[in-house]
Amino acid sequence: MPEYIFEASWEVCNMMGGIYTVLSTKAATLQQQHGNNLVFIGPDVWTNSESPYFEEDRSLFAQWKTFTEETCNLPVRTGRWKIPGRPIAVLVNFEALWEQQNRIYEDMWLHFGANSIAAYGDYDECAMFGYAAGMIIESFCKFFQISTKAKIIAHFNEWQTSFGVFYVKKFLPNIATVFTTHATTVGRSIAGNHKPLYNYLEEYNGDQMAQELNIVSKHSVEKIAAHIADCFTTVSQITARECACLLGKQPFVTPNGFENNFVPPKNIFNKKRKEARECLRRVSEKLLGYSLPENTLFVSTAGRYEYKNKGIDTFIEAVKRIADNQMLTSQVVAFIMVPAHIRGARADLATALEQPQKPFCSWNRFTTHELHDYDSDNVMNALRWFRLNNQENEQIKVIFVPSYLNGADGIFNKAYYDLLIGMDLTVFPSYYEPWGYTPLESIAFAIPTITTDLSGFGQWAANATQSIENGVGVIHRNDYNNYEVASELAKMIETFVCFSDNKIAQTRKKASEIAEKALWKHFIEFYEKAYEKALNNVK
Repeated sequence: MPEYIFEASWEVCNMMGGIYTVLSTKAATLQQQHGNNLVFIGPDVWTNSESPYFEEDRSLFAQWKTFTEETCNLPVRTGRWKIPGRPIAVLVNFEALWEQQNRIYEDMWLHFGANSIAAYGDYDECAMFGYAAGMIIESFCKFFQISTKAKIIAHFNEWQTSFGVFYVKKFLPNIATVFTTHATTVGRSIAGNHKPLYNYLEEYNGDQMAQELNIVSKHSVEKIAAHIADCFTTVSQITARECACLLGKQPFVTPNGFENNFVPPKNIFNKKRKEARECLRRVSEKLLGYSLPENTLFVSTAGRYEYKNKGIDTFIEAVKRIADNQMLTSQVVAFIMVPAHIRGARADLATALEQPQKPFCSWNRFTTHELHDYDSDNVMNALRWFRLNNQENEQIKVIFVPSYLNGADGIFNKAYYDLLIGMDLTVFPSYYEPWGYTPLESIAFAIPTITTDLSGFGQWAANATQSIENGVGVIHRNDYNNYEVASELAKMIETFVCFSDNKIAQTRKKASEIAEKALWKHFIEFYEKAYEKALNNVK
């Protein structure tokens, strides 16, 4: 077991995506084992306001902070990450490294071959943060006189922290490095650019594709970090294959777990579910302009607005097939909850919700928030193409929620989890999904879910079930079977909608049982093995 663990990520105290969920849920389990010898390192990007995820403690490591600023010229803030376990977090301001940027790039090119010459966009600040994270670890060990023989893990996440791996390998060779890629830059770009990924994965050359897709520098540092780290890991078997083919290195798989502390306890669960359903119904009826039957079912998809990768296109096509089949025995409202480019909450809808006695009339019966550009939005274009009109006589309706659901969106004014708990079914027909927290979150709330075997979670869940009757429906997907996926998805949704109340209750119970198997208490052993591998490989 390591004596100290330093874990760096751009998403420490900085919620951006799935990596935040990985680290913030894993922390409580690691904290129980390692206490204050577990230190997370993140970027101090909240310069104009207080981070909602970080609680500063100026007395924590006060003398070390002074030492670090004087010797490294790196201002740091110390405190606690406001997540379960409340682990120590160090936020570093890396602006002082800008003037050394070219020297650092030259140094890393000469030592490791890291190609920064083609860098653009967010590469520079990520490189400087990663380098600063390495300096923070060195400063900490020096100040607290930690023995060079101590078992220390320096864990870096994603290409954004690759320079941290470089720094530790060069200046702190006694420290064991773990590098985790949650999705390869080349793989994500291939999928995002509508190129077939899986059928030809073994035929792709990662370096060549990085040039074609203009991501040479990001791929370069990611590949080098994967090869020189003492233990290279990824989050699923499907991404392990991607890493082996595109990075030329077989990783050790550490599946993503979660903690169920965000799920309300039993004594208030039903109350929260009732509140969520009332809110969903109230907004739906006002937006649509008519009342919904009592037995209306709420179905949703959610995540980042990656139209193809997240399967949003497939979800809408499945809705169209359901509408054409006219086989539903109950009405369904399908929510697409993906943040888009919006002006804010729709003022007319917000006013109508505040004055429920007044009728609401609008051409827009689809979006809860005002889009900047309705004509070029993928979801809106698909709804028009498939002629999904949200008419009262249609059995399935689509509502697009293009806002972050943070509890203050202006329409629902509830956080995502506080609405998720009110759903009957969730759908995530992903094309590119290294793990997939959204379906896992659903079954944690006892909400049955449908996903594909192109997601890490889907592959893992398929070992136990492939049928929606068992809580998780898993659909086979590849590069070319979109038509079959949409058809199978439509059938699976129709099957669920026809379940009796008793059957739905049984399905919800089975979903919860699968979720329990994915808790960190079951998955943390994979990280323990990764740490052991890294410590054994230190040269």
